[in-house]
Amino acid sequence: MNFALKEAVEILERTPKSLEAFLTGLSSNWLQCNEGDATWNVTEVILHLIEAEKHNWITRLEFILQEGESNPFPAFDRYSHLSINKSSSITELVEHFKEIRAKNIEKLLQLIESEDHLERTGYHPAFGVVKVRELISTWVVHDLTHIAQIVRVLANRYSNDVGPWIEYLSILKRN
Repeated sequence: MNFALKEAVEILERTPKSLEAFLTGLSSNWLQCNEGDATWNVTEVILHLIEAEKHNWITRLEFILQEGESNPFPAFDRYSHLSINKSSSITELVEHFKEIRAKNIEKLLQLIESEDHLERTGYHPAFGVVKVRELISTWVVHDLTHIAQIVRVLANRYSNDVGPWIEYLSILKRN
């Protein structure tokens, strides 16, 4: 196993800063492009990350620590962000994400008092028994997944414009 809380926090702390540096100031053409029907644009990905910060990670962590396996923790609607008003600028959304994430990291570090807490288990409504360390690992990989998604969506915008170089651009090749 590779999990270490300190290293997990390194990624969790950097995600908002990375998104801020990468996305702030981009034109709406970049922020609103997607990969086709039923796919998310950059703004929608950021809204999803915000919703996960509000209703997923810390909510589930607290539930596991309080309830254990006695009850399944609440489901998280992965698509709730699609019904949110999208009038905020990318700068405002990333700033909001940064603020919530900072509070959540602080709360995470308060809640995990020892290595033993990482082994505590809860009951996921679809997967069954899960460990705190698995939840936190998933949080980190979730961030990395959406960073990769954002980069892929942006690259895809120029997929028809790169001409024959597409052969050398693995990000544009779908399996």
